Amino acid sequence: MPLVRIDLNNTHTPESVRNIADAIHNAIVAVYAIPPRDRFQIINRHEPGSIIAEDAGLGFERSEGVVMIQIFTQQGRTPEVKQELYARIASELAEVGVEGEDVFIGYVENTFNDWSFGFGKAQYALGELAVPKA
Repeated sequence: MPLVRIDLNNTHTPESVRNIADAIHNAIVAVYAIPPRDRFQIINRHEPGSIIAEDAGLGFERSEGVVMIQIFTQQGRTPEVKQELYARIASELAEVGVEGEDVFIGYVENTFNDWSFGFGKAQYALGELAVPKA
């Protein structure tokens, strides 16, 4: 049940934005075997030039089509599974027209105590929801 924040420029059409969001979600469902309706995404569109994403010294250029993805999820997945997720996201995004150099992913882990799905309660901590296994 990751929370995914997607930041991209307004150069993407509304249809493209939905395709990007769907592609990211499809990758997470496939790799993490979560239910398809376990979907929490925040999409932020920005004016061109509002996202600065250079190459971190890797020697490539990003375009205005850059997609910045932050994935917030519970700890416990192996580096190999995370790498599989990154590759699957890039593959799914390539299918909807996002080039590999334009995919940036930040991955943030926390624990079951760090989630509230409403009503001011931590449903995992209270046992109202089963804590997902990594």
